[in-house]
Amino acid sequence: MYVSITGLRPKGLAGTLRFWLLAVPSFRQAQTAQGNMFCAVKKINGHQCTLTAWESREQMLNFMRSGVHLKAMKAFGSIATGKTYGYETDTIPGWDEAFALLQEKGRVY
Repeated sequence: MYVSITGLRPKGLAGTLRFWLLAVPSFRQAQTAQGNMFCAVKKINGHQCTLTAWESREQMLNFMRSGVHLKAMKAFGSIATGKTYGYETDTIPGWDEAFALLQEKGRVY
């Protein structure tokens, strides 16, 4: 399976409002996306984090490049800062492991 981890920090009040207007529908889209096996969110050390697991990387990319998530990605630079990390694995990590991986190996946006 393919696990994707994100940790974002909204920018200011306007960024926070826009972030949530896009984040909630994006999470709902992920929950029903083809190939999604697991989908969770959690606030950790000031970061709004997502942890998703997919049957394949291709299915995650299909989700990422569609619908409201695509709209959120296009707005990202003006509303938040953060990191993402994805990798192939046989197990879904717990939040402590996922956040540690994100901090150590995540790509900054």
